[in-house]
Amino acid sequence: MTDINSTPYIGPEEVVRKKKEYIIPCVYHFYAQPMQLVRGEMQYLYDHTGRQYLDCFAGVSVVNCGHCHPEITQAICDQVTTLQHTCTIYLTENIVNLAENLAQITPGRLQKTFFCASGTEANEGAALLASLYTGRQEFISLRQGLHGRTKLTMSLTGLSMWRTDTSPVGGISFAPNAYCYRCPYGKRHPECDLACANELEAVIKTATSGRVAALIAEPIQGNGGIITPPPGYFKRVKEILAHHNILLIIDEVQTGFGRTGKMFAIEHYGVEPDIMTMAKALGNGTPVGAFTSRSEIADAYTRPGASTLGGNPVTSAAALATLKVLTKYNLPDRAAELGRYLKCGLTELQKQHPLIGDIRGHGLMVGAELVNPDKSPAAAQLDVILEHMKARGILIGKNGPERNVMAFQPPLVITRADLDNMLNQLAEVLKLLA
Repeated sequence: MTDINSTPYIGPEEVVRKKKEYIIPCVYHFYAQPMQLVRGEMQYLYDHTGRQYLDCFAGVSVVNCGHCHPEITQAICDQVTTLQHTCTIYLTENIVNLAENLAQITPGRLQKTFFCASGTEANEGAALLASLYTGRQEFISLRQGLHGRTKLTMSLTGLSMWRTDTSPVGGISFAPNAYCYRCPYGKRHPECDLACANELEAVIKTATSGRVAALIAEPIQGNGGIITPPPGYFKRVKEILAHHNILLIIDEVQTGFGRTGKMFAIEHYGVEPDIMTMAKALGNGTPVGAFTSRSEIADAYTRPGASTLGGNPVTSAAALATLKVLTKYNLPDRAAELGRYLKCGLTELQKQHPLIGDIRGHGLMVGAELVNPDKSPAAAQLDVILEHMKARGILIGKNGPERNVMAFQPPLVITRADLDNMLNQLAEVLKLLA
């Protein structure tokens, strides 16, 4: 099969055939009839036939600056033709410049960084650092959180669909998340007095030995369904943790780098993490991960450590260029403005379609939870909607424990006209289901 430029592609059917034969089956894909993507340009993707798609998922919150952003691409090309790789045992400049830049933009006193190649590695390393500093081995995580695919990070994950390991790591307790739409206590904010956060005290006292190294949490739970805590939640959590000398690890793998209208989502809550993890959008598509901490915590990690690919010259060049683009074009502010516009548009659709039960999120990280009249998850309807939208040239994500949350996490370079087009197409699809 060929595209409009007569470049040969094997086509989606052959990709699927080879995938079944040569890829471990846990690697799944969206859509009953998937397309073969071959090119990206800013907020658009193109398949093997040359058809254009508006990307409203950004590779799951990765290409915040857009696909193949020319300034980032140029930085990668310049670097890859001069020095592509050295391990951290040799001195290069990009890695230290990147660490310096992160120290300048991360919240509070976070200063020293370790670079790796993925968010999973970043969370694994953050847990190790917490144990080294505190001398403790237990952890607390939140229900519906997702922190990775290694044995430890999978064990820290509070979503059963991602907990493949039949023998998870012990010493991990789970606290309630701030799922206001389905509050397990049947309360409403603010009258609830943050009951979900207060429950953390009981978890510490009843489910742990009292010697917990850290609690790990996403400021907004991405795969958990764009679960967005109310104001004051993390301040209450931090107060409880401080009382018990427990560190707070904030996982910004999906939420970082302008996605939520601020450089980092935890800034919405006015809390300083003890350790923070990053990945995804830091490299705008180049594999990268990092964890960063205050000096006194970071300095507990003194025995020899290295990452073969972490912070390599090309990755660091891509990340440095990404940070420059984010600030040069004010993409966090753009995400805040367009996010408000998107939520207003979804709210208008919600008035006409009770299938949309809840709308939540910050910036361009917005979730619309689809429900049946009895408030049960409407996962089947969401699958139909995503197929229809794909057929109309628009790619939207899905997440949540029941996979019934429509996820909008587009490149931050998306335009208001793009959002209008998406909302108009979604309105027509929702009418088909009514």
